[in-house]
Amino acid sequence: MSVAITEAPSRDPLDRLSGQGDRPDWVEAVPLAELESKGRVVVKRAGKQIALFVTRGGVRAIANRCPHEGYPLSEGTLAEPSGDGTGVACTLTCNWHNWKFDLETGAVAGGGDAVRVFPVEVRNGVVHVDVADPPAQVRIARALAGLRDGFQRPERDRMARDLARIDAAGGDLKAAVAAAVGWTSDRLQYGTSHAYAAMPDWLALADGADDPVDRLACVVETVGHINDDTLRQPTWPYPQGVSAWDEDAFVAAVEAEDEHAAVQLVRGGLRRDGFAAVDRGLCRAALMHYQDFGHSAIYVEKTREAVERLGEHAPVEALVLALVRSLVNARREDLIPEFKAYRPARLAWTGRGTARTKPADFCRASVAKCLERAVAASASIDRLYDAMLEAAAWQLVRADPLYATRARQTISQNVGRLDFSHAITFANAGRRMAGRYGELWPDVLLQMACFLGRNGGFVDPGYDCQQWRVDDVDGFLADAAANVMDHGQAEYIVTAHFAKMVCAVREEVATAPNAAWVPALVAALNRFLNEPFRRILTRRIAYQARETIKGE
Repeated sequence: MSVAITEAPSRDPLDRLSGQGDRPDWVEAVPLAELESKGRVVVKRAGKQIALFVTRGGVRAIANRCPHEGYPLSEGTLAEPSGDGTGVACTLTCNWHNWKFDLETGAVAGGGDAVRVFPVEVRNGVVHVDVADPPAQVRIARALAGLRDGFQRPERDRMARDLARIDAAGGDLKAAVAAAVGWTSDRLQYGTSHAYAAMPDWLALADGADDPVDRLACVVETVGHINDDTLRQPTWPYPQGVSAWDEDAFVAAVEAEDEHAAVQLVRGGLRRDGFAAVDRGLCRAALMHYQDFGHSAIYVEKTREAVERLGEHAPVEALVLALVRSLVNARREDLIPEFKAYRPARLAWTGRGTARTKPADFCRASVAKCLERAVAASASIDRLYDAMLEAAAWQLVRADPLYATRARQTISQNVGRLDFSHAITFANAGRRMAGRYGELWPDVLLQMACFLGRNGGFVDPGYDCQQWRVDDVDGFLADAAANVMDHGQAEYIVTAHFAKMVCAVREEVATAPNAAWVPALVAALNRFLNEPFRRILTRRIAYQARETIKGE
């Protein structure tokens, strides 16, 4: 069935609104007799396409465009109950994707975006429709409720529509991000994930975007990742209670993997003086070990930035409790043989080592050698940091693709560009942390050495890296920030690292634009963003599964 759109009558608006008194948003739609003869009519009033239907329960009016993908609902199938229909919904089916709408409420069966319903009155044989938009706060609340309902399934497009509705109503999208944290913080069994960690980077990219489409895309990315990491997860409640903040006691509680005590202490600190009260303790706890392959330190710094980015909307306690849980559950790699030299190196650090290091000292050396050389050069923190950051960039731009794609290899050889990127994002986070608390520099630098010693075994020195050279650094970084949201990747874990790397490299270059490592660092970012990723290697999974069970 094809339904023509009837434009508003061409006459003086005062005549059209005559008889409405103080109800100027009620407009004439169509004579009732015409609607009854046709069964359905589409009119355009106040810039809105409105579909009107005659049903046993009376005239109904809804937005003509399906909220799913815009199909005209006037072309849908109307199903009415038999008999008088009392108490039974009249349903309109959108024939494109079989969405079924209740014409009385606009709700869709099975969940999804509700269609807008317009109040209708019949006066003197003419159907009138109230086209007034609900108050902004009502529209925002409805969209936020829709966003939360959409967290029941992974529908990025639906989340985008609800976020767009919030934005269109004048709402602050950061409040929606904060709400998503509030809904999900206790569904993270092991605490902070990449979803929360990438959040401030996506928000930074949104803040820097001129195009409202790009701003929305960045928020859709972070909200979608939060949804993905918590989808259908049960709740894992945090311990109750509050203890007076004691930094040393907090660090000891994390070391003892005592979530109950750590949560109570950090809660006391937050209530005393907000995030600032607990910042140093969180940094210390994250750097007590080379742990979680650098994620602990990155997560601490990104939580701090998330609190700042979200501003007045920040759910500080929800973010910090998730962070504490992740610290308590962190894997402590310095306790395994590969990194057993870390603790002796930390004890040997004096800050008086006068050796002059260069990037090549760290590019292909073992973990033990990298740690030894860092200790030997401990008197010059800035020089040591620069050398190791350049070495990390050298390694990423020469990462051997064989290990990222080969099927028949051991699990310990599963090393790809995401692994190499951690050395750079950790360096960025560590520099920030040690910039606030200088006593943390030994931990930061020695843990950078652990990254370099581990990754150095997975590089190809002969790899042709000239293809990733960048001549216009400023232009490249601007383009990377402007286009990272249009990534074409299916996995949020990959896109989170894209955002984190773009922001980390951009910040490092802004901090030291003339540093010797700038060309290597932007080349590494170029390769990281633009060389295709291969992530789901089923043959490798099968091979390693067979090898693993041989010893059972």
